[in-house]
Amino acid sequence: MKQEYKKYYEQFGLNVVFYRKKKRLTQMKLAEMADIDRSHISAIELGNVGVSFDVIFKLCEVLEITPKQLFDFRE
Repeated sequence: MKQEYKKYYEQFGLNVVFYRKKKRLTQMKLAEMADIDRSHISAIELGNVGVSFDVIFKLCEVLEITPKQLFDFRE
């Protein structure tokens, strides 16, 4: 990941945290529902990894949101 984009990864991760908590899900439960490892959820939320479209779409399905909502970064 390029350092110049790190803030976007972090903002994306914060949105995942926001919508996960809004649904009252733990990282473990979200990981189970999205069929990915809990440590991967943690890395996404911290902005430490990039995310494939497949994972984005699955997270949106589980969180009952649109991809646009995950990319709606607050200033």
